[in-house]
Amino acid sequence: MMIQDNKLYKQDIHTIANVNLPWDRLKNKKILISGASGMIGSFLIDVLMYRNEHFNDNCTVIALGRDMSKAQVKFRPYWDSEYFSFFSHDINKPLSHIGDIDFIVHAASNTHPVAYATDPVGTMTTNIIGTYNLLNYAVEHKTERFLFTSSVEIYGENRGDVEKFHESYCGYIDCNTLRAGYPESKRAGEALCQAFIKQYGLDVVIARLSRTYGPTMLKTDTKAISQFIKRGVAKQDIVLKSEGTQFYSYSYVADAVSGVLTILLKGDCGQAYNISDQDSDITLKELAKIIASYVGKNVVFELPDKIEQAGYSKATKAVMSSEKLKSLGWEAKYNIRSGLERTIEILSKLE
Repeated sequence: MMIQDNKLYKQDIHTIANVNLPWDRLKNKKILISGASGMIGSFLIDVLMYRNEHFNDNCTVIALGRDMSKAQVKFRPYWDSEYFSFFSHDINKPLSHIGDIDFIVHAASNTHPVAYATDPVGTMTTNIIGTYNLLNYAVEHKTERFLFTSSVEIYGENRGDVEKFHESYCGYIDCNTLRAGYPESKRAGEALCQAFIKQYGLDVVIARLSRTYGPTMLKTDTKAISQFIKRGVAKQDIVLKSEGTQFYSYSYVADAVSGVLTILLKGDCGQAYNISDQDSDITLKELAKIIASYVGKNVVFELPDKIEQAGYSKATKAVMSSEKLKSLGWEAKYNIRSGLERTIEILSKLE
């Protein structure tokens, strides 16, 4: 079964496609999405193509990714649509031959521990060189708006002086570590966005994502929550590789994408917005327990291997405030329990 045929997943797409937003801004426009096959990119594309079918938005989606064969499977329902095109491209190289683009959503990035540890250079270049190449393309082709997907990771460690990360907060990152490559390059990507605003007058907004999960996650994803979900789908005990006291903000992918769309269509140029919801702030241990309980299994403890450990975040408390995004009218539709249950149910039907 294609994920787009799953009943629960279709409900999620319907819900986000009907959120009260100024969708007219996308009508008859072209939008380029990097990282198209990733968790955020693929859900966003499903929403936009749903809008094309049911609301006649006629929004042309240009999907950018590396693997043509995987994209053909993931986007099979749209492959022959006049409003969908896929380009196989490494964004660390300059982009060409696509023409003018009205909107760009840069969602390509390594986003999980093993990738950080085994491809630290690729992690950084995608967030810096890839971002530069897409920003440059936006300037050359008079793009209306550019959205950069950043991360909660840019805040580093909570210094103990705040309960929640507001957009102006700057935590602590030890830059002389392998693990620093991801958050530091995301910070640099944000700084590049500000530079292009100042120097070229480009309209740029920034979405700072919390730890995101959902049925569009990649099978190769090694984040703790993704490993928990995969074991839950397989009806196996949930393996916790720490004491589980880390306290983080999470977002179901549908809420993350509605946040991205809200920022793209309603955000102010130059501003960064956190995407999170207090009903999805939870410790890793409690997260594991919810999944274990739902599938009738137990939580067991196991030491991580060296590669995993090298890619783990050192942050023990990373909770975000979403008040700024809520001031634009955004609200989460799913709490942590409903999001996890939907993810497991959808993925169980796809196995």
